[in-house]
Amino acid sequence: MVKKEKGAKRFKKKLLHKYRLVVLNEETFEERFSFKLNRLNVFIFSTLFALFLIITTTIIIAFTPLREYIPGYSSTILKKRASQMAYKTDSLQRVIEVNEQYLASIRKVLTGDVKTVEFNKDSIIELAKTDPAVLIRTSRKDSVLRAKVAKEDKYNPLIAPQLQDYTFFPPVKGTISEPYNSKEKHYAVDVVTPKDAPVKAVADGTVLFAEWSAQTGYVTIVKHNNSFISVYKHNAMLTKEQGELVKAGEVIATVGSTGELTTGPHLHFELWRDGFPVNPTSFIDFD
Repeated sequence: MVKKEKGAKRFKKKLLHKYRLVVLNEETFEERFSFKLNRLNVFIFSTLFALFLIITTTIIIAFTPLREYIPGYSSTILKKRASQMAYKTDSLQRVIEVNEQYLASIRKVLTGDVKTVEFNKDSIIELAKTDPAVLIRTSRKDSVLRAKVAKEDKYNPLIAPQLQDYTFFPPVKGTISEPYNSKEKHYAVDVVTPKDAPVKAVADGTVLFAEWSAQTGYVTIVKHNNSFISVYKHNAMLTKEQGELVKAGEVIATVGSTGELTTGPHLHFELWRDGFPVNPTSFIDFD
């Protein structure tokens, strides 16, 4: 116990033992200034100086733009710009994807690159005959309710008209020189008519495409209701531009013989629904 007390006194004495720090001129040995120090003062001063450096460095890194020069830290402005560029890049990628899908659909319409589904009508009829029917007895209340609903739906303006009630305006009047033939991939009717005759829109719609192509000359594509698209090729001149709204019977072009795949003035007319070609003569009388 006595040894521990003596050791503590010695340690305390060493801490408080005074020293003098003298700064001399090297040539004249003249004393410039001096400091009285002890180990305890030096330890306290060193600790406070280290804390000051740590706090100052933390403040500089956290609250000043100088942190941008420290490796591993990036500028907030650069981060903001990078976020904006990433957002714009994502938006542009989506726009490009939509445009590519649009151009792909237009390319299919222009080139006729589609797949048709072949089926045998007789086999479908035979299958319908062999399909067992289930007889359900309905009550009088059920019959009355069905009749009431059918009557309300008949005069409901919110119900879309049936396909057979959707009529088209003939684009031109003339003689069909080549009919619709899906086997030969001729998804159109070629109507011979005088040159510069007006070509009219078959229904209300929006012009999706109105440009020149090497094979089919001046082409106009119009989107209509009920997922219909009408295509007019080999025109001499176009009177409507992309994005314009047209009415049924409105002149959108004039008959011509432009493009490589033509032998004389005529209208190459196609009618598409849900991405598949349909026979235009099933909806339009060209005579």
